[in-house]
Amino acid sequence: MEARERARDAELKKELDATLQARRELGEEYESALVDSFLDKVDQRLDSVVDRRVRRQLAEQQMTVARDTRRGHPRGDSWGERFGFAVVSLVLAIPLSAIAVVNADLPGLLIAWGGIVAVNALHSGAWPGRPRGGRRPREEQRSGSGSDWEG
Repeated sequence: MEARERARDAELKKELDATLQARRELGEEYESALVDSFLDKVDQRLDSVVDRRVRRQLAEQQMTVARDTRRGHPRGDSWGERFGFAVVSLVLAIPLSAIAVVNADLPGLLIAWGGIVAVNALHSGAWPGRPRGGRRPREEQRSGSGSDWEG
């Protein structure tokens, strides 16, 4: 793949050389049009590189999800889920903070925020002995076993 990228870079260098040569031949009045044309080619090159990388990453994610699904472990602990949980907890923290301050001043506020932090820590898996998302795997829920070493 590096050879292909080097070939494209060489092609872009040739385009730049041709643009500079055309500018010398045509004069300054065409400079703006020549630069715009060259920049369009650079944009196309960047778009193709980005598209290729995005397609590759999507394919890798789809493969990962497909592997997890085949193994019976759907990925319920995605970054989006954790981010959404954090956003919802912060939105709910606003009225909870107001209620706590009105009813119990600073101690109430500290207790409310302690609870918010604890819920987020539990959900993120920051406490030892808990998997991310605060959930146990299905097999573990059915069997009641708490060991990570059992298959």
